[in-house]
Amino acid sequence: MTTEVSERPAPAAADGPAPSMVTGLRSWSIFSIGLGTVAACTIGMFLPLVPEAIGLLGCVMMLALIFLRMPVALAMMIPSLLGLYALRGTMLVESTMATMPYGETATWSLSVIPMFVLMGLLLWKAGLTDSIYSAAQRWLGWVPGGLAVGTNLAGAGLASVSGSSVGMTYTLARIGIPEMLKAGYDKRMAIGAVIVAGLPGQLIPPSIMLVIYAGIAEVPVGPQLMAGIGPGVLVAVMFTIMIVALAIMRPAWSGADTRLAVRSETTWPDRFRSLLPIWPLPVLVALIIWGTLSGTFTATESGASAALLSLLITLWWRRKDGPFRAVADAAVATISSVGAIFFMLIGVEMLSRMMVLTGITNGFSEWVESMDLNRTTFLLMMLVVYIVLGTFLEPLPMLVLTVPILIPTLENLEISLLWFGVFAVFMGELAVVSPPVGILSFIIYSIVKDPEVNGGQRITLGDVFVAAAWFLPMAIIVSLLLIFFPEIATTIPDLTSG
Repeated sequence: MTTEVSERPAPAAADGPAPSMVTGLRSWSIFSIGLGTVAACTIGMFLPLVPEAIGLLGCVMMLALIFLRMPVALAMMIPSLLGLYALRGTMLVESTMATMPYGETATWSLSVIPMFVLMGLLLWKAGLTDSIYSAAQRWLGWVPGGLAVGTNLAGAGLASVSGSSVGMTYTLARIGIPEMLKAGYDKRMAIGAVIVAGLPGQLIPPSIMLVIYAGIAEVPVGPQLMAGIGPGVLVAVMFTIMIVALAIMRPAWSGADTRLAVRSETTWPDRFRSLLPIWPLPVLVALIIWGTLSGTFTATESGASAALLSLLITLWWRRKDGPFRAVADAAVATISSVGAIFFMLIGVEMLSRMMVLTGITNGFSEWVESMDLNRTTFLLMMLVVYIVLGTFLEPLPMLVLTVPILIPTLENLEISLLWFGVFAVFMGELAVVSPPVGILSFIIYSIVKDPEVNGGQRITLGDVFVAAAWFLPMAIIVSLLLIFFPEIATTIPDLTSG
């Protein structure tokens, strides 16, 4: 037996190169192409080209560096400094390096960032995630598609705690998908409910992407965060309606036979008891909104008050399970996150300066004016552009690449920069779902391969992409609602400033 096994040719040798060798060659080829693109762009910047061409080469280099897995902040800084040197020489580069890091980050409007980030991380460390999902299940498990609806609304709640679509999706996928599969849900329905639950993640404060956009567009952070509340709630409500409609039209997709059991097993006292562990969440949201709208607090003071209350909640919640360790972990993570955000904002400002000097921003604005586009037609065009960009770019590169170019055009068309921030960030959220990039789709696929999650069902990457495709039309409808009814995003900031 041993001899026969040892003499049998390996399948890889009979069929061709070993898979590891093929993967290695493919990775090396991709790396070589990216490195060659960076080298070509570097050389091209110092050729006698028009400034616009230098700006375009800088953008291509930035994308190539991001493709090569370089940190986004460095991927923006390197081509920006090279472009500034090619355009104006050493003096401009030296002045930029000497003044921009401090000038871009030492502003009062950005002081709200560490407060909101700390608040979210403290509540995350306090362990509110399981409680939010449990409450959503008990209150909504009996309606058509109830577990999926509960997952969707729990995602909106977790968004206000974590501010991270990736972290929230990971949590919901681990908790929600096994529960829905056990209840008889179609696997695509279960996966789709988790995917879209992440879409409000960067709209409901605290939102890191909205903060970064505020830095790029140079708008106040507080009003920008307030602008995300209405659209974030709208996204959650629209997908809830869609899930209920699908469950009514296709009862077999949503475990229809289990709903009566859920209704009979869950009593009203159980429902109300499930609300007790999550009381900090509505209290904090109410504190932030009331304080800002009433003028009692500035945005920074609201964030500081919420962070202080979150600290007290975390110490009490974890009083028997290492409370000070939880606070220390949240503090360290806050320093790391805020440092990364500020470093990124410095890179964005460098890129913006380079783009302005090359004339690309004004050139694009003049081109739009020559086409005689009004607000609606321009935004519909940008909807298509962002959907296309989302098929191969992640949210942050999308914002960095487009917003500095678009700002003059937005001002000429009298489009609110606060409103556009919500629109652009939501389109970026679609990018993390849409294939072939679809980061959230790949994260969920990696999770559902675990037998403890899939319950023995075979779930392919194609199933994940199909699940995402089911819900994308509703996301487009939400985008159109934002375009035609901008008040959804601008009402709360207007009340705040008024």
